[in-house]
Amino acid sequence: MYAVIESGGKQYRVAIGDKLKVEKLKAAEGDSVNLDRVLMIADGDAVTIGSPLVESPVTATVVGHGKAGKIKVFKMKRRKNYRRTQGHRQNYTELEITDIGGLAAKKAAVETAPAKDSDTDPSPQTAEASNAKAVDTGDNAGDNLTQI
Repeated sequence: MYAVIESGGKQYRVAIGDKLKVEKLKAAEGDSVNLDRVLMIADGDAVTIGSPLVESPVTATVVGHGKAGKIKVFKMKRRKNYRRTQGHRQNYTELEITDIGGLAAKKAAVETAPAKDSDTDPSPQTAEASNAKAVDTGDNAGDNLTQI
């Protein structure tokens, strides 16, 4: 399952558990953030495309804030002795996707449902069947890679 979200003027394809760096958000580390600008959600063959947005939000946890690597901005006009160099480091927020459209809550409810008992297994194995070993009849019944 994945979703396409928009944050900071850019679009990102995210799945549960993904970490991504977006433009700086006003949120403290450890806070939960709802990303409401969801353009598309896909779950296998079921695809929901918004017009323009999907109503199900994507939830993420703020992992941290930081600055990206430095880029150099160099301006020059030839034959005029005009050269200007400037550096820039963009601020970002690192997010970890925790939920897409409320799916995490649905999966947690399914996992907590009681499992079937193993007593109703239609084909119980006996001790002899589980301890049985393959017998080599000599006509290459099985691949024995130690004789190569």
